[in-house]
Amino acid sequence: MRHFLNGLIKSGSLEVFPSGARPFTVGDGGEPSCAIQFTDCRAETALALDPEMAAGELYMDGRLKMVRGEIYDLLALAASNFAGGNIGRIAAWQRLRQAVGQLRRGVHPRRARANVAHHYDLDERLYQIFLDRDRQYSCAYFESPGLGIDAAQTAKKRHIAAKLAIEPGQKILDIGCGWGGLALYLARLCGADVYGITLSTEQLEWAQKKTERAGLAAKVRFDLRDYRHVHGQFDRIVSVGMFEHVGPKHYDAFFTHVAELLAEDGVALVHTIGHFAGPAPTNPWVRKYIFPDGHIPAMAEIAPAIARAGLMVSDVETLREHYALTLAHWRARFAAGREVARRIYGERFCRMWEFYLAAAECGFRFQGCCVLQIQLIKRADALPITRDYMMRREAALRARENLQEGLSDAAE
Repeated sequence: MRHFLNGLIKSGSLEVFPSGARPFTVGDGGEPSCAIQFTDCRAETALALDPEMAAGELYMDGRLKMVRGEIYDLLALAASNFAGGNIGRIAAWQRLRQAVGQLRRGVHPRRARANVAHHYDLDERLYQIFLDRDRQYSCAYFESPGLGIDAAQTAKKRHIAAKLAIEPGQKILDIGCGWGGLALYLARLCGADVYGITLSTEQLEWAQKKTERAGLAAKVRFDLRDYRHVHGQFDRIVSVGMFEHVGPKHYDAFFTHVAELLAEDGVALVHTIGHFAGPAPTNPWVRKYIFPDGHIPAMAEIAPAIARAGLMVSDVETLREHYALTLAHWRARFAAGREVARRIYGERFCRMWEFYLAAAECGFRFQGCCVLQIQLIKRADALPITRDYMMRREAALRARENLQEGLSDAAE
């Protein structure tokens, strides 16, 4: 283990307290620094043999403990060092997992439903702890770094709505609608008729109740349905935070179906986590405990499927720091409400969630993860030829938000 950590930590400092042996320190002695303790020798061996899988499991089980700093500090130290070059053992595991992943990159509809239930059909109090009031469980849009999470999530919805260039009365399909926040925004602020689909029973129930309370049942409806089973024609199609669950073997089918559902003069937008570099295997711990069958795509994987479906990429925006900022808010909010989560699911679950949020943030800060917003059309004249319309529409939507908020305050 000491040999492995010496090879990994070159910058910064990590103090290690092994089980039954003298403490030692690796790194250059500078900052950042933290300290860890192992409760047994097998834990040390497990970390040295397969750090990507073992680190999370050991922390969940309490066999790897933080003596100084938090789990984020440890992961940030490791991730920032690993970003500087390949560590042989980790790189070897990644190559093996990528090869195995090629054999199982498709997600059958029944398995897709089970995967969604694994993560999203949890007690709603868990998500209430750390998400914004609208339960947007995807990357927020920080118009300024100091923006609060609620304002940043509203800005995300506004940003997407502007890119879709929605006109009142248009039919919108929201693939993977979550708890319905974006669908309700598009109906309320843009005057659209929205059809949202999800594979989560918990999300569906929440979205339907929220629609009734908002008085928008005539404009918005939700279904428990796989995207492959949707038929009809839509003026606009949007998918936020769902594409990561499609699986590379189904990219052609996904975009072909989007093309079939999209009107000739229609606009689609896919908002997905992505990799700056080429295709890479999903972290094994995340795949096992958090997002079964999840895969973070690279643009090199997505673009050929889009072209084969007969769609044009009219705009691509890369959101670089935004998800790291989002996750920092989520981590802080989860820490503040941790006791509620512990009472619901227990200590091991809380450790798992802490590790997940910390590892995800490190992925966006140090490991080349980003968010892609890919705008798609079928006809070259479906949108204005410059991006100015996006800014104009964002400004108009912001004015409508302020007006509606003012009317709401007056009514109260």
